[in-house]
Amino acid sequence: MSGEAIRLLLADDHPVVRAGLRAVLDTEPDFQVVDEAATAERAVALAAAGGIDVVLMDLQFGAGMHGSEATAAITAAPDGPRVLILTTYDSDADILAAVEAGASGYLLKDAPPQELAGAVRTAAAGRSALAPSVAHRLMDRMRTPAEALTRRELEVLQLVGEGLSNLQISKRLFLSQATVKSHLVHIYAKLGVDSRTSAVAAATARRLIRR
Repeated sequence: MSGEAIRLLLADDHPVVRAGLRAVLDTEPDFQVVDEAATAERAVALAAAGGIDVVLMDLQFGAGMHGSEATAAITAAPDGPRVLILTTYDSDADILAAVEAGASGYLLKDAPPQELAGAVRTAAAGRSALAPSVAHRLMDRMRTPAEALTRRELEVLQLVGEGLSNLQISKRLFLSQATVKSHLVHIYAKLGVDSRTSAVAAATARRLIRR
């Protein structure tokens, strides 16, 4: 292994996924998988310890810190490693949260090995590495900004979809109930609906929020 190897940290709560990723990445002569993390908290700690160039980060870790939170913590550190999101989720809510957290790239787990390897090298070089479908969704948002739901609106709608009441949403997001209602009014107008159920159905069909 040369001194120029790109040092990788695999952060995913599924051992089988980590093993599969390691098997694929170990075939690349310029990659070195130096550690693994089964929780987002562990990923943040390992990244802070140094010796990592790129973190391959899942978004969902069950209980505990979310992948986007871990990404924000890692990228906030000076000279911290790059973070490449590798997930099964491609909703606008997930993509925006990751990009705003400072992720260098966003790839889906069904990406072919050569695309994954290319994304790792691109992220390591400090450039943006987005899956084509993700880049397309972001471009669509930029083309029609007036119709696009904001990050906060997507957060509210995701929680509505999970069955939370306005009061529960206000507590979760540290907002007043009046603010939550205001967000819902804007969401209804943008989606052309008039109820919570219709808003969730429309947003799910358009992959704005996670199913």
